[in-house]
Amino acid sequence: MAETIREPQRPRRGGAFWALLLGAALSFVAFLALGLWQVQRLGWKEDLIARVDQRLAAAPVRAPDAAHWTSINKADDEYRKVLLIGTFDHSRETLVGASTELGTGYWVLTPLRTTQGDWVLVNRGFVTPEFKTRASRTASETQGEDRVVGLLRLPEPGGDLLRKNAPEQDRWYSRDVEAIAKARSVEGPVAPYFVDAAAADDQTRWPRGGLTVVRFNNHHLQYALTWFAMAAMVAGIAFYLWRIEPRRRAAASGTA
Repeated sequence: MAETIREPQRPRRGGAFWALLLGAALSFVAFLALGLWQVQRLGWKEDLIARVDQRLAAAPVRAPDAAHWTSINKADDEYRKVLLIGTFDHSRETLVGASTELGTGYWVLTPLRTTQGDWVLVNRGFVTPEFKTRASRTASETQGEDRVVGLLRLPEPGGDLLRKNAPEQDRWYSRDVEAIAKARSVEGPVAPYFVDAAAADDQTRWPRGGLTVVRFNNHHLQYALTWFAMAAMVAGIAFYLWRIEPRRRAAASGTA
């Protein structure tokens, strides 16, 4: 009687196999989407850097007055070079903790009354702790009308990452325009931005302006490549599970 030769039985794909394959598919889609999102972020960041570089190289324009405050936004206005004309009220300056290339100390924020009657908070620059008091630097205080060129900045409400502003104790860690204006009883319309003053010609006086750091981290290309690599790795694993592993198991069972 002839012996019947049986074909090796192919291993069945159970529920665990399909669950694993589904997880791989979902992971692939998620990693691919994250990579595409980082590509979009890369384009946005490069456009932002180009626009800011253009603003820094441009001539100063008059700072926005009250009629244009509602239209101010981060994308179109931050780091714009502006000109202010008005009078400082040095009696209501505020010191805000700062760390700069000159060391740790304070930003000196002073309200300026513009010729239009608005108030704008001006960051006149940085002082080290020994020049913390007004008496130590009154020679740098201008009297009467002044012209200030600087960069328009948006407020930093609340404090920094680790510390909250404490207005009742006069401790400030961020340039919170609204809170500082309220604490100093600045009457009248106050601009929803502040201005970082440019460096003065005389760099022997305090405060020292022109220390604004304009830096944008741009690691989106590396992030995109990482996500795409993970998507490719998951696709390779899924291919192995679907085609190669069943064949290997079938071959192994046939030689057993």
